[in-house]
Amino acid sequence: MCSEMILADTAVLLVCAGNATRMGGIHKILHPLSDTTVLEKSLHTFSQCKAVSEVVVICRPQDEAAFQAIIQQMSIAVPITVAYGGATRQQSVTNGVAALQTDAAYIAIHDGARPLLRVEDAEKVIADAHTFGAATLGVPVKDTIKTVAEGVIVDTPPRSSLYHTQTPQVFARAAYLQAMAFAQAQGLDFTDDCQLMEAIHIPVMMTTGSYTNIKLTTPEDFATAEALLRYEQEREGSHNG
Repeated sequence: MCSEMILADTAVLLVCAGNATRMGGIHKILHPLSDTTVLEKSLHTFSQCKAVSEVVVICRPQDEAAFQAIIQQMSIAVPITVAYGGATRQQSVTNGVAALQTDAAYIAIHDGARPLLRVEDAEKVIADAHTFGAATLGVPVKDTIKTVAEGVIVDTPPRSSLYHTQTPQVFARAAYLQAMAFAQAQGLDFTDDCQLMEAIHIPVMMTTGSYTNIKLTTPEDFATAEALLRYEQEREGSHNG
């Protein structure tokens, strides 16, 4: 759990408004995962962190009834609001910010398609954002990465400097609002929220997370997620034993 010294001053924006074009008709956020759903797994994780003051679930308008049905049957003390997504991820997050019900000092933005986020990793990246103003989860790359131009390798960047970026990405609210305003004024639209902060030259701390925090993108990812979930349950059992 989060330390008792940490205030409930972080609002979570759970982004679930994508069209999942690579999912072959599967609605990945509403899809079953073990004995729950992808949506419930993420909500349960954030409900266990004392730093979280509220959650805004951002979905497509046509999915609201299904999302509300799941949310209403959950026993979670953290307030949950539903907002509609926009045409792009950045617009969806903008709608989520507008739907915030508290004056939370920090905003944590998380992909709804990452249901295997560990509570301790969520707590760690939130704590780093409190210290540095901006932080994101990520993991060092395992493979050698090549830069390719027109089918030809032109560079091999040092692996030690490369990270797979994950979510949550957590920012001081005032700075994030400033970045949103800058992007809107400049006509910029990013797929990664860290890019907003980079655009106004605010450094973002890379918080090392877990390789299990995968993003569900294609149908076969669910088989991987089920296996990882069993691994996580065994891991938690061994820690509690």
